[in-house]
Amino acid sequence: MRVIAGTAKRLQLKTVPGLHTRPISDRVKETLFNMISADVVDGVFLDLFAGSGGVGIEALSRGAKEAVFVDNNAQAIACIRDNLGHTKLEKRGFVLQQDVLHALRKLEGHKICDVIYLDPPYNQGLEKQVLLYLANSKLIHQDTLIIVEASKETSFDYIIELGFELVKEKVYKTSKHIFLREG
Repeated sequence: MRVIAGTAKRLQLKTVPGLHTRPISDRVKETLFNMISADVVDGVFLDLFAGSGGVGIEALSRGAKEAVFVDNNAQAIACIRDNLGHTKLEKRGFVLQQDVLHALRKLEGHKICDVIYLDPPYNQGLEKQVLLYLANSKLIHQDTLIIVEASKETSFDYIIELGFELVKEKVYKTSKHIFLREG
């Protein structure tokens, strides 16, 4: 896995050992950032279930003002810190080792995010818990872009009830990205 573009272009990133994370492929990451680049520049990027931090680091490399990385796995946190140091982006990256919902409560009132990316373990309903929280949160504003990576089978039929609008959906072989904004 590497940084695709920006100030850290071509730098290799470490990945978390084991099967607890699914690093995003370079091709999928490039497709994703081609779609969201305008939202990233000068924005605050929140990378939830961050794993190795590859998505948030890509955002920083492409001009995000800052990125907050959240994961509860100690190996993931060490990997994110190593990757931030290797890419020389550590001054704009903030790392929280804790449960995502606890981290969201901790960030409440301290951050307003322009882009939120979440890639939870598939088929456990964690994305719904996060979206339920964000629906009533001051962490987002009217134009915040929320991107969820999920298995292709995951249903998001509840998002309108939460006040979100589906802006776009991009389906890959086994997964998909959905793009949401406040409705």
